[in-house]
Amino acid sequence: MPRTQTDSPLLDAAQAAFLVGPVAINAASHDAGRMPSITRAYGCRVAADRSEVIVFLSTARSVAVLRDLAADAPIAVVFSRPLTHATLQLKGTRPRIQPLAPGDREIMRAYAAAFSMEIIALGHAHGFSHALMAPAGDEAVAVAFRPEAVFDQTPGPKAGIRLGPIA
Repeated sequence: MPRTQTDSPLLDAAQAAFLVGPVAINAASHDAGRMPSITRAYGCRVAADRSEVIVFLSTARSVAVLRDLAADAPIAVVFSRPLTHATLQLKGTRPRIQPLAPGDREIMRAYAAAFSMEIIALGHAHGFSHALMAPAGDEAVAVAFRPEAVFDQTPGPKAGIRLGPIA
């Protein structure tokens, strides 16, 4: 059942802080024939009331996902911390593609730097981490959505557990 504007947010403060990094962020959708599309996101912003999540996508590298979202397909976004493998998946309907807001480009740069440091600490080369995060400088758009379901996808016995709304 879709959530309404009056529902309490699904995300608690710790989850909202986790989403902004350093995490790998992948956004996915599907076309009318249910063919999946996926892309890397280059940062995230969470509304102060935690009711909305905004991810930043490279327009050049996210053509299929953006096409699917523009056709009103649902969105699923996975946030996974490389150091611990802690992972959350958010799902939502009616995502909105919009221009970056003031400050979003700075969020993307800070995200790229933090994520690069995270994977360098795991032994990946500087060149690899910087190449992986290079699209954070591309033309980008923001995709905003209201999380309607949140899942713990951390590997282990609780993987796949749907997390409920906070009180």
